[in-house]
Amino acid sequence: MDAPETNERTNEHASGAPAGAVPERQETGRYPGSAVLAPGYTYASVTDKISTIVLTGKTPRGWLLGFGLAFALVMLLLYAISYLLIAGVGIWGINIPVAWGFAIINFVWWIGIGHAGTLISAILLLLHQDWRTSINRFAEAMTLFAVACAGIFPLIHLGRPWFFYWLFPYPSTMGVWPQFRSPLVWDVFAVSTYASVSFMFWYVGLIPDLATLRDRARHHVARIVYGMLAMGWRGSAMHWKRYEMAYWLLAGLATPLVISVHTVVSFDFAIAIVPGWHSTIFPPYFVAGAIYSGFAMVMTLAI
Repeated sequence: MDAPETNERTNEHASGAPAGAVPERQETGRYPGSAVLAPGYTYASVTDKISTIVLTGKTPRGWLLGFGLAFALVMLLLYAISYLLIAGVGIWGINIPVAWGFAIINFVWWIGIGHAGTLISAILLLLHQDWRTSINRFAEAMTLFAVACAGIFPLIHLGRPWFFYWLFPYPSTMGVWPQFRSPLVWDVFAVSTYASVSFMFWYVGLIPDLATLRDRARHHVARIVYGMLAMGWRGSAMHWKRYEMAYWLLAGLATPLVISVHTVVSFDFAIAIVPGWHSTIFPPYFVAGAIYSGFAMVMTLAI
């Protein structure tokens, strides 16, 4: 029989933690003596400190300065893309038989960085490593941002990116159908699949945290927004059971997907007739390179 659901106010633990928070305990590791929390901290105090930053914390000036710098660089990117659309993709050095230019360099770089974020988080979850909670959030977010950046370059490589939907097989009165022998079509399916699974894996892991913010939010609009994103989470036994099942299934799906997606990316080079590219070593070479570069970026962000 399912455990009865409790409302958001009566589901608080004795320690004061809101709905969705992990019950307080002394040892959080899988073996005695492997506590993750530092002395003097409890799950309630850590939850309160983190939620306060999100709900009531003021935006520091350093963040505004960094945002302004990043915004200026984005404007530079928009200028470069505008010039590309006016002059054509030939400015990238594309000619016969070179089918790829500047775009493929950036595409592979961003995809390589993005692949390891979800991979690290998923593997640590499958291996029951409790310390993954210290890095999983920014590692998964890194994947989403990197894949979003990577998706820009195949689109602008088309020359006419406003017709990007021609890459998808959909019923058309014009009889237009994708050329499935083109690696560009393979990239679309590979990247969109990986982005979808990574987003679901990231979002499912956030649901208990969103419920915590919903319970602690004081502004009415914030409570409504966090409540919708929390999808009715109340922290019941059945909610936790279904949450863990979905989380584990997505982790098991994301792990082999990393290998398959970057193998498809390597085919952009491997199927070409350009000497040095037409090689069967490219798939494992790209997968290994993506894992190395992704791990390096996670370590850079952590440090």
